[in-house]
Amino acid sequence: MKVDGKDMRPIWFDRETKTVQVIDQRFLPHKLIIEDLNTVDDTIHAIKEMFVRGAPLIGATGALGVYISLVQAKNKGVDNDYLVSECTRLKGARPTAMNLFWGVDRVLAAAIKHEDYKDRVAAALDEALDIVEEEAVNCRKIGEYGLPIIEAISKKKKGKQVNILTHCNAGWLACIEYGTATAPIYTAFDRGINVHVWVDETRPLNQGSRLTAWELGKHGVNHTVITDNAGGHIMQHGMVDMVIVGTDRTTRAGDVANKIGTYLKALAARDNNIPFYVALPSSTFDWEITDGIADIPIEERDPDEIRYVQGLCNGKIEQVLVPPQDSQAANHAFDVTPARLVTGFITERGVCRATQKDILSLFPEKKIR
Repeated sequence: MKVDGKDMRPIWFDRETKTVQVIDQRFLPHKLIIEDLNTVDDTIHAIKEMFVRGAPLIGATGALGVYISLVQAKNKGVDNDYLVSECTRLKGARPTAMNLFWGVDRVLAAAIKHEDYKDRVAAALDEALDIVEEEAVNCRKIGEYGLPIIEAISKKKKGKQVNILTHCNAGWLACIEYGTATAPIYTAFDRGINVHVWVDETRPLNQGSRLTAWELGKHGVNHTVITDNAGGHIMQHGMVDMVIVGTDRTTRAGDVANKIGTYLKALAARDNNIPFYVALPSSTFDWEITDGIADIPIEERDPDEIRYVQGLCNGKIEQVLVPPQDSQAANHAFDVTPARLVTGFITERGVCRATQKDILSLFPEKKIR
């Protein structure tokens, strides 16, 4: 995607310096800061502290983290126990995002086939970079498969504005290119469809108002930032045509874990007969579980993320305390939307209903034999 005319991704490998670099998303939209990831500890810190965030991007970062662990270890990287241990540390950085485990395990499997250290490093880098490119392609395909849904609404409205509500940031900043939830939006916009996006602010870290609004603005997409709790109101008044969100982990039966507040949007959409779509690459499915409420671990983050709000003040990024100093806060980072509230999934293989049968019709290789 382009930022002020320059092609940019949220993560890349600089072949000249042999360094993994990322956008530190904590400071967007007010500062664009690039950070180097030189060690496994750097990589874990970047994932935990949300320099990088969003399921596909976390997966790509974890994948490159396996390569980083080998470079950091030098010849110690031929020690399988060491490598597995470092991969376990990487996977522990965030417990909910399925892509992290998938990305790390895939690169580990590719690297461990080789006994020679240089071959192992090369295999890890090649596999990690393959993941990066594959996820970019998958997101482009999500855009292509999601486009007809938006086209149909536009046709029904005779070309009038299509109003799409999204929650959190499931754009290219959360992925590699295009995004998941935003991919159909970008594709529709580029095809000349009149789209407008309602951008949930997405407390407590405001990934919507900080990140989604920033990237939509850079692409020229018409958008409006709203409070998290405004969604039901604008749905009731006919101001939303569809909802598209991303997901951090989805079960084989269609339960969806996504940023906290997604479940409430799904309930409001159902009550107002508004289609609620979830966009995701196959790497975000957890093929081992069916009950999302019981089996998906929900990350609980630092309560200070709720207690403090970050913003720009007199040219400086500042944090401001909102509640009383001694008030407790609970920071559940995700919730689970049951499959019954999901209209459909938009994947790199097509669109399907949120049932195990329909999901497996797109991914038959995942059927239990």
